[in-house]
Amino acid sequence: MRWKLILAAALLLAALPAFGAEPAAVPAAVPAAPAATAHATFAGGCFWCMVHPFDQLPGVIKVVSGYTGGSKAKPTYEQVSSGTTGHAEAVDVVYDPAKISYEKLLDVFWHNVDPFAKNYQFCDHGTQYRSAIFVHDDAQKRLAEASKAEIQKRFKPPIQTEIDPASTFWPAEEYHQDYYKKSSLSYRFYRASCGRDHRLEEIWGKSGEQGRPYEKPAPRRR
Repeated sequence: MRWKLILAAALLLAALPAFGAEPAAVPAAVPAAPAATAHATFAGGCFWCMVHPFDQLPGVIKVVSGYTGGSKAKPTYEQVSSGTTGHAEAVDVVYDPAKISYEKLLDVFWHNVDPFAKNYQFCDHGTQYRSAIFVHDDAQKRLAEASKAEIQKRFKPPIQTEIDPASTFWPAEEYHQDYYKKSSLSYRFYRASCGRDHRLEEIWGKSGEQGRPYEKPAPRRR
């Protein structure tokens, strides 16, 4: 009987808080869910050159270089470059819709591509360098089509940029990510030698990467 009483007392003491002990901590409030994010996927030729225009925008969280629009799973850079996968070099822009609109991203996209080029951009030729907007839902499709129509009103040549449903986006190899930061000298040399900025200025005027309003280039003197 004694051992039963001793055991009961021990159990009772164990259940009681120790004298002078700190009260049990109140569980912390569940952290608020992160702000909703969205994806915008664009192809504009070499993906090295499409990262910086979006990466610098307030509200953009991350820009990933990769491949999309084709059928081959887990493609490599060499495979995509061969032009046999159906994929295009592209960027996936993760952004906060509360801070930046999809319309703004579209505007920046247009000012960083040659919309008249079919299946190439600047010095890079092939379907893997086509310009395209890969839409993730009906709202993006509607806005993309409206923006394309507005761009077409400004120019006589037909706009060749495609608007396609978004499919699996395959991130490119790590050495391609943020290339303009990792290899800035090589990036600037490629961008200049490919004639990208020269052609963009011919089309859009000195609008830069921010997508400022269209300025018609002044006529060239012969």
